[in-house]
Amino acid sequence: MGLCLYLTYASFTFMQIHFITLLLVLLTSSALSSTTSRISLVSTTIFDVVQYGAKGDGIIDDSPAFIAAWKAACQSTPNTTSILNIPVGRTYLLKPIAFSGPCKPSKIFVQNIRLAQPTLKLSRKQVAGNIVGSNNKTDWMSNHGDSWLLFSMVSGLTVSGNGQIDGQGPIWWENACIGTPSPALQFKRCIGLRLSGLTHVNSPRVHITITTCNDVIVSNLHIIAPETSPNTDGIDISGSVNVNIRDSIIATGDDCIAIGGGSSYIKISGIMCGPGHGISIGSLGHGGTDVVENVDVHNCTMIKTLTGVRIKTYQGGTGYANKISFTGIKFDAVNNPIIIDQYYCPSHKGCLTSTSAVNLSDITYRGISGTSNTDNVINLSCSKTVACTNIVVDSVHIKSAIPGRKVYGSCINACGRATHVQPYLDCLKPSTDLCNGPLS
Repeated sequence: MGLCLYLTYASFTFMQIHFITLLLVLLTSSALSSTTSRISLVSTTIFDVVQYGAKGDGIIDDSPAFIAAWKAACQSTPNTTSILNIPVGRTYLLKPIAFSGPCKPSKIFVQNIRLAQPTLKLSRKQVAGNIVGSNNKTDWMSNHGDSWLLFSMVSGLTVSGNGQIDGQGPIWWENACIGTPSPALQFKRCIGLRLSGLTHVNSPRVHITITTCNDVIVSNLHIIAPETSPNTDGIDISGSVNVNIRDSIIATGDDCIAIGGGSSYIKISGIMCGPGHGISIGSLGHGGTDVVENVDVHNCTMIKTLTGVRIKTYQGGTGYANKISFTGIKFDAVNNPIIIDQYYCPSHKGCLTSTSAVNLSDITYRGISGTSNTDNVINLSCSKTVACTNIVVDSVHIKSAIPGRKVYGSCINACGRATHVQPYLDCLKPSTDLCNGPLS
């Protein structure tokens, strides 16, 4: 069995003149029988992390070996292919490490190979080799911020496979707000990112962040942490454009997916979420201006989550979030299935009261069904001074998870229309009303 991680790497310039491909793969001995993909070994130079000092015993720090092998592969002959070879069947202990470029070769593969074969068929079906963080907190100090594994300024990057990345979260969770690193895996200023297949477990805080990236596809991930683990979001997106997250299982102690400010053209589909805090937009407006637009969340399932689909903003913020749709969502015994919360204040201390708020508009909930553990199943709590406008609630049917118990919906300063909704929702103001002023 083996871990497969494919990384496609390219120099990060806005002109994108020189592309460099990076593949990170840990394979099984049966890899040659699979037909998933092929890698040509013509004009290839191999850089084996073991030859650079990696032990793969899960005890000795392999970070220096990975860095040395990376630098050698990255600075190899231009316009050729470099292979950074990571032998299978081992556990590689890594301290915080940054993979960045630009690199000289036209292609870089980080993988396990058999040189006897001119063409390699890669298996994505088996899991063996792991990457783990240290269980010693002092080993998490780094000079590239507070993330563990950082990929920055990379174009054409693909990270794919069936291996496991273990962030050793339990050593941090007891005092979650004291020096806790976040995230475990960070992608920053990446263009054309592809991430799929891996299992991510027990991050100290957020498992994966996507920051200031463009053209991203994330698929077929498993992200797992205990329900009680604090701040262990599955995937956080911020400042990014054209992000597609699909067909993944996320079960953590916080948001399965959170979409932060500066993000647009985000598509999320086929997500199995729970436990956790559902799929959230926000929080927005915490100490400044945030903008989110063109978000499509569809065909997702929430199971026993703290919230379902949520938009959360702080009082006193500015900016806007618009053109947002939640369609084909299924709830199974969730709390707060549909919620807009413009009074978000998780500490419940010193909460700001302000006439300023992030402006929410053009939000659609359609084709949603399931059960709720709470009675208020549709809660549209908008700012009292800046109304939510053009809210559409259509073909929504949510009942109590407790047989015979009644459920209801509520609104604060929300404008729009509701059709074919159970429970009956009559608190939305018609969009033609003057609904931007304070409540009378």
